[in-house]
Amino acid sequence: MNASAVNTKLLDEFTDTLWLEDGLSRNTLTSYRSDLWQLGEWLAKQSQGVRSLREATQPDLLAFLASRVSSLAKASTTSRELSSIKRFYRFLLQQGRIRIDPSLNIDSPRLPRYLPDSLTEAEVEALLSAPDVTQPLGLRDRAMLEILYATGLRVSELVSLKLAQINADMGIVRVTGKGSKERLVPLGEEALYWVDDYIGKARPFLLGDKVTDKLFVTARSDAMTRQTFWYLIKRHAQQAGIIKSLSPHTLRHAFATHLLNHGADLRVVQLLLGHADISTTQIYTHVARERLKQLHTKHHPRG
Repeated sequence: MNASAVNTKLLDEFTDTLWLEDGLSRNTLTSYRSDLWQLGEWLAKQSQGVRSLREATQPDLLAFLASRVSSLAKASTTSRELSSIKRFYRFLLQQGRIRIDPSLNIDSPRLPRYLPDSLTEAEVEALLSAPDVTQPLGLRDRAMLEILYATGLRVSELVSLKLAQINADMGIVRVTGKGSKERLVPLGEEALYWVDDYIGKARPFLLGDKVTDKLFVTARSDAMTRQTFWYLIKRHAQQAGIIKSLSPHTLRHAFATHLLNHGADLRVVQLLLGHADISTTQIYTHVARERLKQLHTKHHPRG
């Protein structure tokens, strides 16, 4: 690949600008960069390394997206890639580095509306009860699961929690979410009990002589990672006899769905989940509606 096709310095400027203006996470910035690098490689291959990202035309971009569809990329992936491309060319236009935005009139693919997987309240209870709380690791896992279900945190938000973010007196957790936006979420008595028990008993045992401000630590006294906790969720689900397909967001989905099933206002759920746009939260109204249909079919004499 010709090095001129992907200008590393230009991508650095682009991602730095996104970080400064929008405070986007490292993962999001990495995705933008990866998408644009892939486009740059494709352009170089099509034009024998002559055409760069700045020189791409609308037909180039349409051909690239068509190639992604032909390679059986998911619609959600193609949509994300187009979002990265549009943001990049808008940046170039604002910087005066191009005169015409080649991505301007390219529409995103229509995405199917998937209902997120969730658990019943009985399944959640079984999952929360699965860890052996007589052991330090089991007590830690119980506290983590309780926080997830009580607050609807993302797994990345959970594993990055620090001791200072828990306010036991007020019964809240201070969460730093996407875009470095902060929100306060109630913990509830049950989650507070298990977190307090973990901090008082299991955490000192797991840490030993080490010192860290991270709330949750591993058997090696290191900070918990998303991958490690995801493995733990799957193991405890298996112990609880849950055979549904789980995702790292399963308890977050259950949190939102169960709140709505019990009459919570959609705006409140939006604030608790940390969604910037209520349209993101509205997917859960579909989940709750499906649940109501199932209950009606099962229990109504004419269901």
